[in-house]
Amino acid sequence: MDWKTRIVVDPAVLAGKPVIKGTRLSVEFLLGLFAQGWHEQQVLDNYPQLIAEDLQAVFAFASFCLKDEEFLTLEHVTAA
Repeated sequence: MDWKTRIVVDPAVLAGKPVIKGTRLSVEFLLGLFAQGWHEQQVLDNYPQLIAEDLQAVFAFASFCLKDEEFLTLEHVTAA
């Protein structure tokens, strides 16, 4: 999946957050829906401007962004 054809960053749209091209639906917002338990079909039904490939691009983008990140263990996170 080449997320670069579907995810764009424009300072004039949502203060430069990554969004699905041609929409104001941010990657962050869509990931949040999935984190809340939404299923792919629910998202597509509620946001008919999206297609399944847009959602694949969201996950591909998130994977790309996290690829080289280092994370603290959960013990460090919960202690903060």
